[in-house]
Amino acid sequence: MSPPLLPSLLIPRLPFFYGWVVLGCVCLACFARQGPSVAVLSIFVTPMTEYFGWSRTAIAGAVSVGGVLAAVISPIIGPMLDRQGARLVLTLAVLLSGVACMGLSLVQSLPVFYLVFCFARMIWAGPFDLGLYGALNAWFVTHRAFVTSIATVAQIGGLIALPLIAQFAIGAGDWRDGWIAVGATVLIVGFLPSWLLLVRRPEDVGLVPDRLASANAAATPVEPRFSRAQAMRTPAFWLLSLFTVLVYPVQAGVSLHQVPHLIERGISPMIAASAVGVFSSMSAVATIGFGYLARRGPIRYSMALAALLLGSGSFGLIWVHGASGAYLAAGVFGMGIGGILTLLPIAWADYFGRESYGAIRGVALSLQVLAQAVGPVLSGVLRDSGGDYVRSLMVFGTLSALAVAAALVAQKPRGVA
Repeated sequence: MSPPLLPSLLIPRLPFFYGWVVLGCVCLACFARQGPSVAVLSIFVTPMTEYFGWSRTAIAGAVSVGGVLAAVISPIIGPMLDRQGARLVLTLAVLLSGVACMGLSLVQSLPVFYLVFCFARMIWAGPFDLGLYGALNAWFVTHRAFVTSIATVAQIGGLIALPLIAQFAIGAGDWRDGWIAVGATVLIVGFLPSWLLLVRRPEDVGLVPDRLASANAAATPVEPRFSRAQAMRTPAFWLLSLFTVLVYPVQAGVSLHQVPHLIERGISPMIAASAVGVFSSMSAVATIGFGYLARRGPIRYSMALAALLLGSGSFGLIWVHGASGAYLAAGVFGMGIGGILTLLPIAWADYFGRESYGAIRGVALSLQVLAQAVGPVLSGVLRDSGGDYVRSLMVFGTLSALAVAAALVAQKPRGVA
């Protein structure tokens, strides 16, 4: 790819740290990432099933298939991220995701829908995740928690705005216009900043992480430098992986099924939908709070708190009978989600360093997306067999409790300098 818009000799002379430009590009890409998100797909479920006569299960299955594909490619993309930097990965992710979303406006059959949407979902779950956090972790160490929380808020902003854009376009035309609007928004918001302005790492342009100039090198934090092989020989790698495998079925399973559960508990669809708004709002608030907590002590304590909130929200949903209980449980669960989304990318970089972040995170991401694929299926199976969501919520609450224990023992490994 061509070099970024600003010459490398000019960047160190700017009156501000160029990492903030990188953060801005990442935030725009975070917003654009949500084109093939579940929240956006949910807007298209009714019009597409009515148009084609497909079952809702058939459409939902594309989400899990895309996740499995991401699990396959993530360990391959990770080393490429370490070599080439996030610019190539993110620019291609935005371009291909936007084109795929627009391509969904042309589908005429279920196999073609699977081909296109699974491709877009694979990009969402793999390359986007690696590129976004790879860029941030390359440029920030001391401020890593703060910038990660800001980027997570931008992702939640995309989850709120893109479904509204899709719904507006569908209302003005039809579902095909909705996909065109989503894809165009992805490209307009995310492509040019990633292509023109991202730089692989501060050392490439004479800078150091977090700071304007490389003078006073003693102030530069000492980072661990693990290779993927070295990281996988530490207990910390497997404990963080265990934590991931425990919390992500909860995240996906409860998030997808909370509205049907609330309606089954006698709560009106409008109140159930507004509870999702509380869930999203508290997730955004929690990202800032957990970004602060991550630097106030060992990050494993913050991770344990996030898992505790997930479990409390899951168990709380079991006893919901009215609007106040629904808002409370959804809000607590949302805070846990905000913590998980913010803390895990920070923990992987803090524990093992920037040098091989992509390769290490690529392996962990495979486990993450597979765990996410399990949650909705597990919840659906337990619902169909038991007649309600109580058993699945009890399972998710128990998984969260186990995640608390995993987090507490996941101590930072002794660094390889």
